[in-house]
Amino acid sequence: MKKYLTIVLAGLVLSSCGVYKKYEAQNQAPDNLYGEVPEELLNEQLAKAAEMSWREFFTDPLLQELIDSALVRNTDLKAARLTIEQAQASLKAAKLAYLPSLSLAPSGGIGGSYGLSSGMSGPSYTYSIPLQLDWSIGISGSVTVNKRKANAVLLQAEASREATQANLISTVAQLYYQLMLLDKEMEILLATDSLWDESLETERALWENGQAYSTAVNQMESSNLSVKQQIVDAKRSIRSTENSLCKILAVTPQNIRRNSWGQFELPQRFSAGVPSVLLENRPDIKLANHMLEEAFYNTAAARAQFYPSFSLSGLLNWTMEGFTADPAGLLMKLLGTLTQPIFQQGKLKAQLEIAKLNQEKKLDDYVQTVINAGNEVNEALADCQVARDKYILLQRQVEVLQDAYNGTHELMNNGKASYLEVLTAQESLLSAQLNEAENLYNGAIGLIGLYIALGGATK
Repeated sequence: MKKYLTIVLAGLVLSSCGVYKKYEAQNQAPDNLYGEVPEELLNEQLAKAAEMSWREFFTDPLLQELIDSALVRNTDLKAARLTIEQAQASLKAAKLAYLPSLSLAPSGGIGGSYGLSSGMSGPSYTYSIPLQLDWSIGISGSVTVNKRKANAVLLQAEASREATQANLISTVAQLYYQLMLLDKEMEILLATDSLWDESLETERALWENGQAYSTAVNQMESSNLSVKQQIVDAKRSIRSTENSLCKILAVTPQNIRRNSWGQFELPQRFSAGVPSVLLENRPDIKLANHMLEEAFYNTAAARAQFYPSFSLSGLLNWTMEGFTADPAGLLMKLLGTLTQPIFQQGKLKAQLEIAKLNQEKKLDDYVQTVINAGNEVNEALADCQVARDKYILLQRQVEVLQDAYNGTHELMNNGKASYLEVLTAQESLLSAQLNEAENLYNGAIGLIGLYIALGGATK
């Protein structure tokens, strides 16, 4: 018994010490991760924004309601939560692997004998109460390795849930702003349609008075009908966008309440933060890190197969005949087994080599994920920069073309400008107004993209 206990204690000490070192998370970012970023874009503004919760970043109450609904109803996010629960159950089982397994299988029987001379004898009862113990101890620390690997899988599930949430919030916000843009475009088109109706009536009056040709009226009416077609298309786009948002919310098609398009203030400067912020917050980088961690422990588990394993089995059995306890029927047995692999047809070596190669691949995947993240930040910064630079130019262009349209229309009323000049002024003004609205939308989407790219919306 002392020898067995000595072996068991030695195995436990080796397991607790850990033959294999614990995984150290990757936290190094390549130099110049964000590329060549202009100095005027660098400050602490968005570094703080990346730490904001989505509710602090998106302050529109109606948008917050939609995001809340999506976080509750969206089926992809529900599936991510269930995956976490599954990983938690696996981790719990891995922790319990330190303990021995016990099984109880009681049995009973009844018997008797029959003779020609003596007749039927009384029945005899036999009871057996065996208690079986099995305890496998990986001397190499395999139980600890499996527990850490299960924890890495759980962390992967949590990172996937964060990524799903961030993408969900980003998509809801983008569709919400797209609806606001479409409403603004509809407002511009309806106002333009009203103005062009007036121009068409003016041109018809000139034609009736012999001051214009019928071709001018037809051309003016054709342009007017083109605007009316754009109104129809805009209505369809609004319905389609609402339906897309309803699918994400897991609700039937319905009208989406939203605020009107307001003045969207683009910050004068944007912040790229620092690489450490990016690495700490982005869920895809967390996921790649934990996948590398799992591969690290898979390699450790494959290496552990080369080491001996110790198993301890015991049996405590009490057998009784009849209903009287018999101390002589008590049986106790304890057996320890030490198993050392010698020749496994090259399987163990192949498994270790495969695990090492997979770990190397996961390291490459992690590096590429970090590079991709830096690229996304660079793209988002560029989008914000373009929207900011174009904002004042487009605003001034609309003002100039509005004045040009008013002046040209007044000249046409006085017979001093042709219908072609009016059409050109009308179409140029409409195009500039739509471009101005779209640029504001692009600026909003750029800010959302930058917030997500820096690891926002995971809280």
